[in-house]
Amino acid sequence: MVKGCITVKLTELFASKKSTLSFEVFPPKNTDGYESVSEAVEKIAALGPDYMSITYGAGGSNSAFSAAVASDVKKRCGVTPLAHLSCVTATRQSITEYVRILTGDGIENVLALRGDIPDGVDPSGFEFEHASDLVAMLKEISGLCVGGACYPEGHPESASLAQDIEAVRIKVAAGCDFLTTQMFFDNNVLYNYMFKLRDKGVNVPVVAGIMPITNAKSIKRICKLSGIVLPQRFRMIVDRYGDDPDAMKQAGIAYATEQIIDLYANGIKAVHVYVMNKPDVAAKIKENLSSIVK
Repeated sequence: MVKGCITVKLTELFASKKSTLSFEVFPPKNTDGYESVSEAVEKIAALGPDYMSITYGAGGSNSAFSAAVASDVKKRCGVTPLAHLSCVTATRQSITEYVRILTGDGIENVLALRGDIPDGVDPSGFEFEHASDLVAMLKEISGLCVGGACYPEGHPESASLAQDIEAVRIKVAAGCDFLTTQMFFDNNVLYNYMFKLRDKGVNVPVVAGIMPITNAKSIKRICKLSGIVLPQRFRMIVDRYGDDPDAMKQAGIAYATEQIIDLYANGIKAVHVYVMNKPDVAAKIKENLSSIVK
């Protein structure tokens, strides 16, 4: 049953609400997984997030499923979708066609990403070198609200945080309407980063990305891929509870909740939670914030 199709551009949402809470989901890799993902998406949508983002897949490998899930979020679940779009192996023609599909379904918000360069592939021949190139094209061909990624601890490929912030400034100058951060586990890292962004004239809304760590095995892989540094007090949690799945899950949700409450208290208006298609994790966080985010 269609619950409703009214959506909003995220810039309007950020301007109109004191605080927002959103969740990220990822599409299935193939048709066989669509039903289980769809079920998880519906359960997360039923929690009433301000919006839901839908990832794109490496090199756009499951872009068709991503567009389908984004459409479901809007049409069946009645929640505003934010569709990811990466350009690392894309062409202007393929981007134009994908935008046509999204806008044809009434989707108004896109997160523009470069994406990871596939192993063994020479990027010199790519039509899009940076995410800022994609942002500029999206603004040229559409009326979409376009977001971008930013990295409080610096992008792993950047020589320095200052270089990375300059790349963010260029992205915003190209037309990026808001930014969503990579996950972080120390809020002071974000607060220092925000000061540096504002000092460089980057004044668009910044959404804080939080990932509840519910499985100790995943944290090493995440930190290796993203270059994130774990604060000592989180390391102690992993060391103490990592071998007990139930305890680690509870501790990870509690840590993420504490981060989110501190962010709101310190003036961060928008928080995005990477829940990895886990409705129970999303539900517990929403419950923990029931009197804080209304």
